[in-house]
Parts: sequence; C-alpha cells; structure tokens
Amino acid sequence: MKLNNRWMIAALLCAMNLVLPAQGKRKIIIDQDGAGPGGTDQQAILLLLQSPETEVLGVTLVTGDAWLKEEMAHTLRTLEIVGRTDIPVFRGAELPLIRRKQDTELWEQRYGTFTWLGAWTPGRYHAADKVGDMPEGMPSTKAADEDASHFLVRMVHQYPNEVTIYEGGPMTNLALAISIDPEFAGLAKELVFMGGSVHPQTSDPEFAHNPHHEFNLWFDPEAAHIVLRAPWKKIACTTVDISLKTQLTAELLDRLRKSDAPAAKYAGTYTKLRGFDYLWDELAALAWLDPSLITKKETRYVDVDLDRGAGYGNTLTWSEKDRPRTRAGTVEIQDDYDREKFYKMFVDLLSTPRPHN
Repeated sequence: MKLNNRWMIAALLCAMNLVLPAQGKRKIIIDQDGAGPGGTDQQAILLLLQSPETEVLGVTLVTGDAWLKEEMAHTLRTLEIVGRTDIPVFRGAELPLIRRKQDTELWEQRYGTFTWLGAWTPGRYHAADKVGDMPEGMPSTKAADEDASHFLVRMVHQYPNEVTIYEGGPMTNLALAISIDPEFAGLAKELVFMGGSVHPQTSDPEFAHNPHHEFNLWFDPEAAHIVLRAPWKKIACTTVDISLKTQLTAELLDRLRKSDAPAAKYAGTYTKLRGFDYLWDELAALAWLDPSLITKKETRYVDVDLDRGAGYGNTLTWSEKDRPRTRAGTVEIQDDYDREKFYKMFVDLLSTPRPHN
C-alpha cells in the first residue's frame, strides 16, 4: 500500500529524529480591567501570556477595578517588563453603558454601601484622566489605534469559531461588540469569565452580607445582561463562590521571588498582600488552560437584576426546572477545584524563564 505524501514526510522526519510542528495554539483575547501594578488583573494576563499553549491576539481594557487610562499604563508597562510588547493593547470603554458614579452614590445613600466600587472606591478615587501612582515606571509603548470592540469583532470574523474571549472585568466592551455586530458572540469559540455570585460560604463580610453581589457584573449590569443573553456556543464562569476558596499567601509570593523569570519577578515585586487576597482572575485563566483543575461544576441559567431597587446588579441564577421561559443558553459554573494543582500551576507558569512568542 502506497503512503501518501504527508505520511512519507512524517516517516522521514522520524527517521531523522526530528519532530513535527505542534498543532496550532489556542487563540484568545484577554478583556480585562487591568488595575496594577501586580494583583489579580495583571497576574491573569501574565498567566495566559506565559502558557506555551496560547496565542494571545490582544489585550482589550475596560474601566472597572481602575479607570481606563490608569489600566492602560499599567498593562503596557507590564508587557514591557516581561518582554511581550508584541501583544497589542486596545482602549475600550471608559464608562459603563448606564451606571454612573453619581447615581451609585445616591443608590448607596438609600440601600447601603459596598466595600469595593473599583475606580469609584472612596479613598483611592481619582479623576478618569489621571494615571495615579506608577511604581513600576511609565510605559514607553502605546496602545493600538483601533478601539477594543471593533478589534473583538474583527478577530472573530478573521478566525471564526477559534477565538476564546476571556473576560476578567465588567462586560462593557463585549456588549458594545454585540451591539456593533450581533454575530459576534456566535462567531467566537467560547466565553470564559470571572464574575457572579451564587451562594458563597464565607466569613468575609463583603460577601456574607451581600451574597449575590459581585463587582464585575454589578459595575455594568446592563452590559452583563446583554452578554449573558447572547448566543455563545459555550460560557464558563468562575464565580465568587469558588474564588473565595483561593488565597494568595506570603509563601506563594516567596516562591515567585526565588525565580529569575520576568513574570515571577514582576509579581513578586508588585503584588502586595492586603488581607482578603483571593486569586479571582487567575483561577478563571488557569481553569481555561487546564479544565482538569475544576473538580466540581454545575449548569445554570445566569442573568443580572436590572430593577433599580436594592438588588440592582445582583446575580440571578436558575436551574432548568425554574428558569424563565425567555431564558436560553446555559452557563457552566465552577464549584470546586484542585487546590494544590492550581497553586503549582500558578507558580510554575509565572516562573517560566522566557516569554512564549
């Protein structure tokens, strides 16, 4: 029987002790509210960059944990420090679709305050056009000219059914992409996001007293509503519930400081322990890279409360049995994880000695 050309080439390469090129890398766009330096937002970006399995098409930024201009500076500088200025960075939405700081202040007077308001948090607030402290130094590189939402749309058309959208912040950029092109969600491979809170078991007062409140969905609830109702092929969700089972410790940071790798040195230098130090976005990123990290999961229907009362922005979930008939499309919610495997992967990836171009 005659071998075809491909198998003949493979046989020759094996005979010459050569290796065939690896299959194509997994394409991903990182949509993030890139507060910094260090911390969960920047570390999640680094983990996805450090993996030899990924092709990061770009990083798109959105106001959330910090203002957009500040996030742009921190993210560009992070990429410079770790030698990945080949990754383009795109400016996204500076404001939520509807929610505003002033409206939120009035809402809090009526219904009570929240611990974390991101860019609007009292004590760390500054104007949107300011950058704030940059202990890592100002970047010399610039963001791309194209805006985030049009970049997102362009990429899923260029690589239909291949691009994973990783969402680590509010969903404003994704909602705008869907508004620009209703085919956007359906052309993506999947959506992976950190967000939502179902029923966390915790003594942390931020969530014990407000169990359905989670910042990423709360900050722009209208955007989250649009995104969660879009026709994605698959949605995987890392909620508050599972994130609270993680903990960044001094021991983990010490392990990173022993490495000479740029990403590990960056995290070891700029990430600070502040008390409740959860690895929110890092877990979402690593669970996508290695799904075997997740040991328990369930399927739910997920949306956001848009009523302007006390529950505005809260996470809503249903089972198949009790869901509203208008709801379509399910979300894979992660419930538990392999703790030791996760921490090892966290340290090992950041300690990779050189970036994967």
